[in-house]
Amino acid sequence: MFEELRPHLIELRKRLFISVVAIIVLFLICFSFRNYILEVLKAPLVEVLPEFSKHINVIEMQEGLFTTIKVSFFAAFVFGIPIIFWQFWKFVSPGLYDNEKRLVIPFVSFASIMFALGACFCYFVVVPLAFKFLINFSVNEGFNPVITLGTYVDFFIKVIIAFGLAFEMPVIAFFFAKIGLIDDSFLKRHFRIAVLVIFIFSAFMTPPDFLSQFLMAGPLCGLYGLSILIVQKINPASKEETE
Repeated sequence: MFEELRPHLIELRKRLFISVVAIIVLFLICFSFRNYILEVLKAPLVEVLPEFSKHINVIEMQEGLFTTIKVSFFAAFVFGIPIIFWQFWKFVSPGLYDNEKRLVIPFVSFASIMFALGACFCYFVVVPLAFKFLINFSVNEGFNPVITLGTYVDFFIKVIIAFGLAFEMPVIAFFFAKIGLIDDSFLKRHFRIAVLVIFIFSAFMTPPDFLSQFLMAGPLCGLYGLSILIVQKINPASKEETE
């Protein structure tokens, strides 16, 4: 069994190595622009902070350095998404038919675009609305918001990556339908379960308020519907299954 798996493990190691090297190179580039990247990350929060509390604080000596490194790696990961998807396709392509292998450019392009759409939707819509609601609530209750840089960046990275990956749902559905693992009847039968899973996932990945949870769950439910339409075109269920 090991001898059969060995070529696949070697190929996997190669693809991971290329991805890691690309991320390291991008990290070095992003680290040189760390101040600009950090300002972009802080912008949604600074905009909604009250005038008397416009500063983001650090409470530990190493927090500024480690957070800057973390931000640079995050930016490198985001910019490296097309390379990661390309390497993923190169890993699975030996098991595909020739006509399916030619889908590499549409797959990488569509997957990268959907990740960017999810990240942008989170950055421009979800994060400002969620932060404005939470901070205004605290101020109205008489609290003075003191935001630490490390805590904010950890939260920001989590939700951005969560939205980016969640928006890959149509891409994953397309890929699974293309290799025959699912059809549209499968997605339709599991619609209620999918909605429940989406809301649970949204509750874990967003701030603890109903507004941000619905801002994530709503688009994901729409993307699930879009996935059904995509799968219906790629691998429709047979008439026997639908009856």
